[in-house]
Amino acid sequence: MAQDPIVSTSWLKDHLDAPDVVIIDASWFLPAMERDAKKEYEQEHIPGALFMDIDDVSDQNSPLPHMMPEPHVFSSKMRKMGIGDGQTIVVYDGMGIFSAARVWWMFRAFGVKSVFVLDGGLPAWKEEGYPISDEVPARMERHFTAMLNNDMLRNLNEVQNALETSSHLVLDARAPERFKGLAPEPREGVRAGHMPGALNLPFGLLLNDGKLRSKEDLQNIFAQAGVDASTPVITSCGSGVTAAVITLALEQVGFTKNALYDGSWTEWGSSSKTEVISEPA
Repeated sequence: MAQDPIVSTSWLKDHLDAPDVVIIDASWFLPAMERDAKKEYEQEHIPGALFMDIDDVSDQNSPLPHMMPEPHVFSSKMRKMGIGDGQTIVVYDGMGIFSAARVWWMFRAFGVKSVFVLDGGLPAWKEEGYPISDEVPARMERHFTAMLNNDMLRNLNEVQNALETSSHLVLDARAPERFKGLAPEPREGVRAGHMPGALNLPFGLLLNDGKLRSKEDLQNIFAQAGVDASTPVITSCGSGVTAAVITLALEQVGFTKNALYDGSWTEWGSSSKTEVISEPA
């Protein structure tokens, strides 16, 4: 099994019937996209794939969107889905690489080492002419153990401290207009702008036609942002989804000193305790 955090469509095609491989459709769309992830899954998915709703497996008690749940909650959800310890998990989505990175990161944060993102997702799979299905698989419950690695995520206070002490580089995956405060935030009550000291690295720059760019390209992009293997990084975005695309790209080039700000801009921009920088039009 490759050590990169991504696998190719050809690899998955060759392992489609492997009993220890679990495939997850983790598609999730912003409301503005006007797409129904569950409905699309029911209409077509990679054969044998399970559907995972990011919001359903997240903290139901938090006012913030799709925050990490308690380990026992995640364990219970995975067990009921038929996902067990020791299996190899391949996650994909209907955009290419978008929400699949978030679910990959969640599994990694809960201690799963053998979890990968399908490079290019369902669009690349279909483009290759590989089979699709509308059959929803039934799986037996399995034992799943989740142990949270706190080093992989950060809360608001920790991000504030990291910025104040310059101990970490904070990379914000949002579009430049939102980062600069020139475009309104999609969520009500969230101020426009960015954290003082954060750098903008729109997640789309790391992708080419829905796939991760080459390692050489990624290293060059990170180098331009001042990131190398020794740089501790905190990734952020609007609500913790596309921040994971940066995390995925960091891991792809072997930059392992990274954590994700789970509350991301939805928390920072709506807090009364935070400073917000906006740039004049």
